[in-house]
Amino acid sequence: MAERSEERARHWQYEELPGVDLLRARYVRKEFVRHTHEHFVIAAIAEGVEVFHHRGADQYAGTGALALVNPDTPHTGRAGVPEGWRYGAVYPAPGLVAEIAAETTTLRGTPSFVNPVLDDPYAAHLVHQVLRAADEGNALAADTLLRVAVTRLLRLNGGTLPQRQVRTAGHGIAARARAVLEERMTRPPTLEALAAELGASPFALLRAFRDAYGMPPHTWLTDARVRRALRLLQAGTAPADVAAAVGFTDQSHLSRHFSRIVGVPPGAYQRERKNVQDARSRLLLPSGAWQKRQLAQTCAPAAAGRPARTEPAGGNRTPPSSGTPSGSGSP
Repeated sequence: MAERSEERARHWQYEELPGVDLLRARYVRKEFVRHTHEHFVIAAIAEGVEVFHHRGADQYAGTGALALVNPDTPHTGRAGVPEGWRYGAVYPAPGLVAEIAAETTTLRGTPSFVNPVLDDPYAAHLVHQVLRAADEGNALAADTLLRVAVTRLLRLNGGTLPQRQVRTAGHGIAARARAVLEERMTRPPTLEALAAELGASPFALLRAFRDAYGMPPHTWLTDARVRRALRLLQAGTAPADVAAAVGFTDQSHLSRHFSRIVGVPPGAYQRERKNVQDARSRLLLPSGAWQKRQLAQTCAPAAAGRPARTEPAGGNRTPPSSGTPSGSGSP
């Protein structure tokens, strides 16, 4: 029972899948605060239930379902059952999803997911296969399976983002406030000082900011700091220096907020990216027979318009969770 309650997470990149982050995790007590991602979130639940607040309502994703979140969409994350949840996730960049949509679907405009939860065990299985192929250094399989998975999800649950409405005065004030916070990230003004600078009342600014960005200014600022921290860590900046550069008081302050949004501590996140360069030398390449079998299963013709479901070797529908222990981790 102790093993089942252990929280573990690995957040990494595979050099042969540029523009895609990968995650495999088991969480029990973890609670993700309201945050956003620059990429799409495609999270396949392997065990348990995840609950995430999305556009004003709690969404429940159980075993075999996928949690799907569009870029820049505020959401949270927590366990929906006492035993928590185990999942694998891919985070493809908007440009990659747009490229796939243009090539394989009839969607026009900026692609997006319509519903935040999709019950589709076959697509969930594809996501786990992407992670397995990346683990094994099989670039052809990982790239192919990712594109097949994204295509299927867009065909089943895809739409286009509506054109932005005409900006109101409130949206204009919110945008100006956001620009100020981005510029003064390390020394932000108070809500009262920010409102006075923009010629608004504090509560009018608060309402406008929530309407525009789905969260109050202080929550948005923490999210923005973590986003900037991600880029600095990827560039090799030491976590202590990153904390100071984005406005956190110290490294522990950065670690606490980073883990509550990204799912792993800053050090673990950075170590995985440092390992990307020598990944090829550390991973075993699977045989050609394995590759042919996996791709044949994935692309097998569907009956009645639905792709046939396949089971990975060993009889388990999803691979076991693996990664480095994490003390503090969403979609």
